[in-house]
Amino acid sequence: MNQSIVAVIDGTKARLLTLEQAEVPAYQSGPNLVERDNISNQANELQGKDLWSNTKTGRNRSAGGQAHGYDDHRQNHLDEFERNFAKEIVNKIVQLSHSYQAQQLLLVAEPKILGMLREVLTSQLPKNLKIQELAKDLCKLKPLELHEYLAHKEMLPARKVVSH
Repeated sequence: MNQSIVAVIDGTKARLLTLEQAEVPAYQSGPNLVERDNISNQANELQGKDLWSNTKTGRNRSAGGQAHGYDDHRQNHLDEFERNFAKEIVNKIVQLSHSYQAQQLLLVAEPKILGMLREVLTSQLPKNLKIQELAKDLCKLKPLELHEYLAHKEMLPARKVVSH
């Protein structure tokens, strides 16, 4: 079977899993998703003053007390934080793909982060790696629930359950 990597990503974290065959298929259920790495987006975990010196955007008062509106380009900074998060995820995916000689990558991510991943992925991944995408936030699912969902969508092979 082709070795597969499943990357499940939302705005704050990324979980990287591999699809592993059962060691003794006659006696064990499988294949199984096994979590290999977990990455956190530090910028999205920070709040208010931890991230910005001023928690309110776009307002400033002059000496006369009159308010002036301005753009502090906060959104540009947030976009840059997300691009850096996407680059970190891609670096981990590249490492995993080499370690496990993966032939398939399944990206399951929120649409916005999926777009950012696409920009970075194409230039860095091995050419023989087949990529499938699903624009959906499934980061909170346990590995077994995730496997069942993706198998139902025919993106992963279904688990064969062995009963004794």
